[in-house]
Amino acid sequence: MAKKLKHCNFCGLPETQVNVLLAGEDGNICDVCAERAYQVVQESMHPTSKKKFALNKEELPRPKEIKAFLDQYVIGQDDAKRYLSVAVYNHYKRLMQKDTKDDVEIEKSNIIMVGSTGTGKTLLAKTIARVLKVPFTIVDATVLTEAGYVGEDIESLLTRLLQVANYDVKAAERGIVFIDEIDKIARKGDNPSITRDVSGEGVQQGLLKLLEGSVVNVPPQGGRKHPDQQMIPVNTKDILFVCGGAFDDIDKRIAQRLNTQVVGYTANSENKRIDRNNLLQYIAPQDLKSFGLIPEIIGRLPILTYLKPLDRIALRNILTEPKNSIIKQYIKMFAMDDVTLRFDEEVLEYIVDKAIEFKLGARGLRSITEDIMMDAMFEIPSTDVKDLRITLEYAKERVEKQDYQRAES
Repeated sequence: MAKKLKHCNFCGLPETQVNVLLAGEDGNICDVCAERAYQVVQESMHPTSKKKFALNKEELPRPKEIKAFLDQYVIGQDDAKRYLSVAVYNHYKRLMQKDTKDDVEIEKSNIIMVGSTGTGKTLLAKTIARVLKVPFTIVDATVLTEAGYVGEDIESLLTRLLQVANYDVKAAERGIVFIDEIDKIARKGDNPSITRDVSGEGVQQGLLKLLEGSVVNVPPQGGRKHPDQQMIPVNTKDILFVCGGAFDDIDKRIAQRLNTQVVGYTANSENKRIDRNNLLQYIAPQDLKSFGLIPEIIGRLPILTYLKPLDRIALRNILTEPKNSIIKQYIKMFAMDDVTLRFDEEVLEYIVDKAIEFKLGARGLRSITEDIMMDAMFEIPSTDVKDLRITLEYAKERVEKQDYQRAES
C-alpha cells in the first residue's frame, strides 16, 4: 500500500514538491507559505517599515524639480535629463488619469537612452530612483535568455519589481523598470545559422509582451530555481520601461547614413554642419535597426535620446562637484579614521588625463583614483598619521607601479 503524501494546508503542494514541510497538530505548512506568513506578520506589526507608493498630486515632483535633483549628482547630460524628467512626470500623470471619467487615454512613452560607456546612463537611473513615488528597479539585459536555456527568463525583470514593491501587485503595476545593457541583446547577424540566437533576437521577441502591455505570470522567487512555486499575474500596461545601452560603434552607422543622405549641390555645406565629434546627437530609429534591434522593439520605445561623450571639463567636474563625487567619497572614508585627506590640483588634472587616455569615461576616474589610493588605504589606518596630502609625484609613482604589476601578471 502506497504511503499517503502529506500536503501543505495553505497552497496544497505535496511534500515531494517543497523543500521543507512543517508538521503541526492539525495541519502542515511548507517553507514558502511560512515565509510569506512571516512577511505578513512583520508588515502588520511594523506598518511603517513597508515603503508606501501613494501618489499625491500636490507632492509630485515637477520636471524642473526632477532635473534639479539629477543635477546634484550627474554632471552635464542636460538633454537626457530633460527627456527622463518629462517621461517620469508624464508617467505620474498617466497613472492619475485613471481617476478621470473622460474617454482620452494617455499612452505610456517608453524611453531608450544611447551613450558610450561611462557617460552616466546607469547613474541617471539610480539617482532618479531616489525621488520616485512608484516602485523602481534596475535590471541587466545581459543575463536574459529565451525560456528553456541557461540564464534568466524575461519574466525575472518583473520579479525584481515585485520585490521592490514588497509583493504589492497593484504598486508594481504602476512602477518603472530600467533595463540596462539593452544593446547586448541585439540580433547577432542577418545570416541564418545552425546555432540559435538565444540571448539576442529571441530575448527581444520575449520583451515585446512586456513593453506593449499584457498580463504576465511572474515567478515571485525566480523561474528555474523554484519551478513549483505559484505564479503571480502582473499587468504591464502601466509599467514604464526605460532602456539604456552603449551601442558600441553605432556612430559609424550614423556617419554612413548621414553621408548617404547628403547628395546634390548642398553636399559640402551639409557636411560642414555635422559635428563629427558627437555623432550620437543625430541618432535615429533606423540606426538602432541596423545595429540589431528588431523594428517591433524600436516601435515600443518611442522616445529616443542620447548621452554626450564626456569632455575634459566634464570629467574634471565629475571628480569633485557632485554630492557623491569620487574625491568626496575618499575624503569621507579617511575622515572615518580621523585622517584629513587633501589632493593637490595637479593630481586631479593627472587623473583626468589618464581617464581620457584609457577612454573609459567616468568609470576610468574611479579605477585610476583607486590605484593611487590603494597603498594609503592599506597602510594609514594602522599608523598615527592624521594628515595625508596626495602630490603629483606620489600619484604618478602609484599608477606606474600598478601598470607595471599588471604587465608582469
